[in-house]
Amino acid sequence: MYEAEVDLDELAMRAANGDRDALEDLLAAIQPRVRRICGRMLLYPEDAEEAAQDALLLVATKIGSFAGRSKFTTWLHAVASNSARTTYRTLKRRAAERSVDELPVNADPRTTSVIAGSRLDLLEALEVLGASSPELVEPLVLRDVQELDYNEIARLLDMPLGTIKSRIHHARQAVRPLLRVHD
Repeated sequence: MYEAEVDLDELAMRAANGDRDALEDLLAAIQPRVRRICGRMLLYPEDAEEAAQDALLLVATKIGSFAGRSKFTTWLHAVASNSARTTYRTLKRRAAERSVDELPVNADPRTTSVIAGSRLDLLEALEVLGASSPELVEPLVLRDVQELDYNEIARLLDMPLGTIKSRIHHARQAVRPLLRVHD
């Protein structure tokens, strides 16, 4: 695993410096990982696939901004997590824009819960948190969803370790009541 990550870091740096072949190799190598990251956040495979494709496109277009301050996989987790959250927001907005007359007779299970408002899951809690404290969302996602360690998150976000720990603590306090199961 470690050798693969070293190879990804090297490919990413070559791609960031304009090597098109390295970019193609990098995208092929990271595709399964990006799908897993998005799949952790989005329940339905179709949504995860949409988010993964968006994330891969972002990697291809933004690779020049990868400076190598952190491991490439750490940067990739942030890109893919943000893509999954964006996909969720898009699905939610599309569902809200439909009038009741336009709703299908056999509802699409991917949007039914959003339309009906029947579940307040982590993504919804992150939306609520993002409205009031956007600076808390990314550290929380990177730690609790993507399971990166605190030091990796601090390097990725270019912040002191204490700030990262504090933000994650405050984010957890804020989302905990939103995630409680109601009887």
